Amino acid sequence: MAFLLNKTGVVSHFRSHISQTDDALSLARRAYHIEPGPREKALLAKDPALKRFKSHKKSVWRLKRVADVATIVVVAGCCYEIYVKAVMREESRKQAKAEGGSA
Repeated sequence: MAFLLNKTGVVSHFRSHISQTDDALSLARRAYHIEPGPREKALLAKDPALKRFKSHKKSVWRLKRVADVATIVVVAGCCYEIYVKAVMREESRKQAKAEGGSA
């Protein structure tokens, strides 16, 4: 019983310590909107020197679409092959059973 009382005392100590943290940190934790400063605005601004490295969204989108279609085609082909093998195996079993029963 003494252990439980000691444990709750430790937890309440940590809770009181957390509530005394810096106000800016607690504001950020509460998800209040804070306007970005000049440094953040400069980092988020478009840089003309980086324009030639820009990702071409349309071509990337097309490449992803082609890859998705190719994946679907390959999976469908594999499923078809598995189905054909299963049907062939079942037919050979029926044929072997018919030959074995009549002989």
